[in-house]
Amino acid sequence: DVKDKDVYWSTSDIGWIVGHSYIVYGPLCAGATVLVREGAPDYPHPGVVWEMVQKYGVSVMFTAPTAIRMFMRFGEEHIKKYDRSTLRILASAGEPLNPEAWSFAQKVILEDNGHCIDNFWQTEVASPILGTMPSMPNKPGRAGKPMPGVVADVVDDKGDPVPAGQGGNLVLRQPLPYMMRTIYGDPERYKEVWNVIPNCYFTGDVAVCDEEGYFSVLGRTDDVLNVAGHRIGTADIENALVSHPAIAEAAAIGIPDEVKGEAIKVFVVLRADKSPSEGLRKTIIQHVRHELGPIATPKFVEFVDKLPKTRSGKIMRRLLRAQELGLEIGDTSTLED
Repeated sequence: DVKDKDVYWSTSDIGWIVGHSYIVYGPLCAGATVLVREGAPDYPHPGVVWEMVQKYGVSVMFTAPTAIRMFMRFGEEHIKKYDRSTLRILASAGEPLNPEAWSFAQKVILEDNGHCIDNFWQTEVASPILGTMPSMPNKPGRAGKPMPGVVADVVDDKGDPVPAGQGGNLVLRQPLPYMMRTIYGDPERYKEVWNVIPNCYFTGDVAVCDEEGYFSVLGRTDDVLNVAGHRIGTADIENALVSHPAIAEAAAIGIPDEVKGEAIKVFVVLRADKSPSEGLRKTIIQHVRHELGPIATPKFVEFVDKLPKTRSGKIMRRLLRAQELGLEIGDTSTLED
């Protein structure tokens, strides 16, 4: 819904697909004025993003859930001191937008005077395949419905559709004109990765579709833990964690356990006005147990100042796991810091 009268700002790194597609090509083709800023979203002060919104009259903003949760951690006072009345759309992508972060964006940042809209896509498909358009009712925690021309489904490992409300593999039933068609120099690799389920494009993500056709993307298929034979998505654990009033951000990993196969360890970043304590650690463990049940109870809680993320805002759980288990760190070229 970008118009030629809009002042548009995407906070993405310009080297990521959101950067060059939704900073350079897209908004300029729509005739919008594009704001580009180099620097961290908390420098030189925690309210600098909203200072920019006020100064330049930003009307459409595209950011990541990680950034929204960071704004939550800083506190409302850094937002409310600036005029945000020009902002009519706050879009989010990059990883699942948990309901608490959506509510903060809608109620605090936008003050219900605009729309916080989620969407899901991949570099490989080049454009959103699920989303909530401004004219659609919002459902917190849902990425939205398939975009026009997209035939999405949630299936089991054989490719059979699963019932509404049940988790499964997110796939596309039909190709799209703008999706990738091969891997340069290695067409067989393309088939191995994306043709896992017959006659479908395999996104590699776990999702749920409700009775109204809204999709929730729960995380990558390799972000599923197996605790005592129970499959638990890291996104479910992390959503439960950030629903605790003291927590701004969280990441969950599985670590080897002699009894359960895998045990859950979580890393949490507290809000600015909270401090680590043994009492808070116990409270967090009980909170997750209450939200998800005994099987999802974290065995370990570690307080950290920040989480490792890509420049596009995605949490790099594999780095946390590698560090925890003493494994090879691997490629860190996309690491933000």
